[in-house]
Amino acid sequence: MIFKNKLSIDNIRKYIVGIDKKAVLRNGQKSRYIFFDNAASTPVLLPVLEKVNEFLGWYSSIHRGTGYKSIISTAAYEDSRKIIGDFLNLDMEKNTVIYVKNTTEAVNKLSYRLGLNKEDIAIVSLMEHHSNDLPWRSKCKTVHINLLKDGSLDIKDLENKLQSYNNKVKLVAITGCSNVTGYINDIHSIAALSHRYGARIFVDAAQLAPHRNINMKGYNGDDYIDFLAISAHKIYAPFGTGVLVGPKAVFQNGEPEYTGGGTVISVSEHNVFYTAPPEKEESGTPNVVGAIALATAINVIKEIGMDKIIEHEIKLTEYFLDKLSLIPQIEIYSNTNKALIPHMAGVISFNVKHISHSFLASLLAHEGGIGVRNGCFCAHPYVHRLLNLSPRDISRIQQDLIFGKLKDIPGLVRVSFGMYNTIEEINIFIDVLKYIVENIDSLSKEYKYLESKGEYVPKAFPKDIYTEFTL
Repeated sequence: MIFKNKLSIDNIRKYIVGIDKKAVLRNGQKSRYIFFDNAASTPVLLPVLEKVNEFLGWYSSIHRGTGYKSIISTAAYEDSRKIIGDFLNLDMEKNTVIYVKNTTEAVNKLSYRLGLNKEDIAIVSLMEHHSNDLPWRSKCKTVHINLLKDGSLDIKDLENKLQSYNNKVKLVAITGCSNVTGYINDIHSIAALSHRYGARIFVDAAQLAPHRNINMKGYNGDDYIDFLAISAHKIYAPFGTGVLVGPKAVFQNGEPEYTGGGTVISVSEHNVFYTAPPEKEESGTPNVVGAIALATAINVIKEIGMDKIIEHEIKLTEYFLDKLSLIPQIEIYSNTNKALIPHMAGVISFNVKHISHSFLASLLAHEGGIGVRNGCFCAHPYVHRLLNLSPRDISRIQQDLIFGKLKDIPGLVRVSFGMYNTIEEINIFIDVLKYIVENIDSLSKEYKYLESKGEYVPKAFPKDIYTEFTL
């Protein structure tokens, strides 16, 4: 794809939709918004928005339509699969690209289609997002891989479990990149190890895809990836789509998870014949716009070059950790070893002593116009381990949550970078953070805690925050 303007890591910031937005601060002033929550969701790229708007003039229901727009829409939808397959270095003869709403749906769909039973075992890491843990718990016996002291995976424990459970292990489910600490797992070594013991591997690549190249074919024969999922909203195309990739043969037999329009060859009063994947797994009218958006975002990343993105994000991460470590009250839960930074994405979790994570996140927003995330990031077991919580601690926390007691629930503050973030933004963040730490006593008097929401807000809450955008 040829874009109207040459895109590079040096100018991509100009092509981020909403980069010029300002946040209303507690004092009523406006400040340029700094978005450090890219691990949750990324902003849309301008070329993506432009391509979507261009396509909408041609939008029509796809497949089986003979109209001019339907033919164009169908071709664009199917071409998007090829772009995704190329991005993942996928063997399209053996594998299929299935569109879903998001990674969560992808994992649930796969858990259904693998035909697991309660005697089967899925080995899952303790650093997983709930979406790559809970679906397996509901379908089979789930065994967790232990962590090392630094929060990374204990690969020896994985091999011990593969040996111990032998051929009962049907799948190893692993994140490509932690959404809490930014650790990037060696998915190909894990794949080779899994295959050695007869297990398949599924990689949740939602966090990995925006930050590293993906090679599903592998490098040496046994280290290929069986199944993988990504979400478009993590990769600068937040238009409600995701992708599940895997062997066609797995999805060929049996009924799809959801049945209905688009999944069949023929239906009579007495029987049904399903079509082949991927259509078999995409019931109902698909999100064609989302597919176009994701394919365009991938084309942008290709033009910029993943090597340039990696280089830039490593610089941001190194600089941020250097500055953060100079604040004595900071406790960092991500890797701080410079030698290992190339093996992590720009996802850093931390706390400030004597300031709750929820209060700190609110202070950053209302005092500095900075968007971060706080809590456990849908990875409760991992955060519990990082915080060194005991079983008794966890039981108390769960009781409090069940009864709506949200105050003082342990968690972390997370900063996560995108390819468009800058050193200047980090400097502003550090200045605001230092201001908060140095003035926490006086700032505490300016905020109130909302028990019903578990949030801290300014006592004089800026009302025009609700008028910035309305339906």
